Amino acid sequence: MENLIKKLEQMVDVKSFVKKREDLYFLTAREEQIIVLLAYLKEKEGFNHLAFLQAVDYIEDNKFMLTYMLYNLDKKMNLGINVFIDREKASMTSIHSLWHHAWQYQRELHELFGIDFPGSPRVKESFVLEGWDEMPPMRRDFDTLEYVERTFYPRPGRSTNDPKDYMKEKKYKNFVDSPKLRR
Repeated sequence: MENLIKKLEQMVDVKSFVKKREDLYFLTAREEQIIVLLAYLKEKEGFNHLAFLQAVDYIEDNKFMLTYMLYNLDKKMNLGINVFIDREKASMTSIHSLWHHAWQYQRELHELFGIDFPGSPRVKESFVLEGWDEMPPMRRDFDTLEYVERTFYPRPGRSTNDPKDYMKEKKYKNFVDSPKLRR
């Protein structure tokens, strides 16, 4: 894998490279280089399976991190490509021309995070949230509690328990005097 990383560093600006296991590596690249990088990995290095595409909301940095998880069947090797995009203008080049099934991942990320993938088939269609017109619910600034209180009525008989107190009372009442539980 080190030889591959050296090749990639000559082609693109590799921001970071992390080995997680013998068969799992991650590298971070620049947004504008993602298509060149993914096409090279698929066509020249045998990473021809796109296992998934996911997003993480780094609201503090005003960024989304996209992770393209690739798999090389011959080498039994996983390679995650991370790229950071602006959260306010969340848009990324579509990869559906490289992997035809990528439109499904891109459609899901559009619906759940509000990330646009211009030119991706059916990206604006509902994926799971038919008729949803709220802020995308996987963004960290989406207020789940406010949405639930506004949308659903309270049901009688529901109560909230502090998990620590509940565990002491219901599960471990015979051990309440234990020094470990007094902390």
